[in-house]
Amino acid sequence: MWVHDINPIAVDLGMLQIHWYGLMYLIGFASAWYLGNYRAAQPGSGWNAQQVSDLIFWGAMGVVLGGRFGYVLFYNFPQFLDDPLWLFAIWEGGMSFHGGLLGVITAIAVFAWKYKKGFFEIADFVAPLIPIGLGAGRLGNFIGGELWGRATDQTWGVIFPRAGDQLGRHPSQLYEMVLEGVVMFAVLWLYTRKPRPPMAASGLFLLMYGLFRSFVELFREPDGHIGFVALDWLTMGQLLSLPMIVIGALFLLMAHKRVAGNARV
Repeated sequence: MWVHDINPIAVDLGMLQIHWYGLMYLIGFASAWYLGNYRAAQPGSGWNAQQVSDLIFWGAMGVVLGGRFGYVLFYNFPQFLDDPLWLFAIWEGGMSFHGGLLGVITAIAVFAWKYKKGFFEIADFVAPLIPIGLGAGRLGNFIGGELWGRATDQTWGVIFPRAGDQLGRHPSQLYEMVLEGVVMFAVLWLYTRKPRPPMAASGLFLLMYGLFRSFVELFREPDGHIGFVALDWLTMGQLLSLPMIVIGALFLLMAHKRVAGNARV
């Protein structure tokens, strides 16, 4: 088995250190900006470059602020109660996808109000732009040797020194990178190449992420200070993903049911 020994610091300038994880955020935002402009340039898109830039800015703020607030609320609220200023100690790490999602939803609502666009017009536009950033973030987790998987005797297991043992573990970060990044991007990008009913792309995003995250959680080590939240197998990640699966499926059903109803009129 391979022992993880990747340096999480990409550039070390003494007093200034640039971590790979931070670069992955930049890759995520840059890819969303590029893909958003590509889609905006298509005939009849209803979008322009300035709107895309503003959307990425508001979305980035939602990801960072929501991700931090979500981590504190969902994963370490007792520490916040003991030390409220810890909320701002982002250099210590701690971001939550589900919190970031809530932050992005809030950003979309603000953007919709500012530009007088429909909420799902924006959400459906954004959905295919997100997975590359998710995949890059999971790669950053792997490079940083964090959020490791459960113990395994498979030959592709990885020994993560930060886990405090010499057990081979599932590289669950890479599993998530492939599913949340590569697969989700390919499916959503191809799906949205043709006009789809409102809510459909957003629903597909929520459904796929919820299913993929719940699946990978079977191989990912639960947070040590939380463990399993119920039934000796349900993790916090799965619990937070369940509403995504339900809501995503409902959005898809409602979107296509509306199309079928209009076709019968």
